Amino acid sequence: MSTIKNEYVNRHRFKTRDEARLGLFSFIEGLYNPHRRHSSLGYRSPMEYEKMWAEDAEMAASVRN
Repeated sequence: MSTIKNEYVNRHRFKTRDEARLGLFSFIEGLYNPHRRHSSLGYRSPMEYEKMWAEDAEMAASVRN
């Protein structure tokens, strides 16, 4: 949570709670989750991991055929 606070909340001013909620949702779902590196994924972002997984699956499928 401190990362989100430092990267987003402290850099913005919100007029209402609803504006803050919408802004935080957009930040988390649009930038933070897809691009933030995760130790459980070998320090890759979810987007990098999914791309790697898809390429591996494609390679495995071509080897079977």
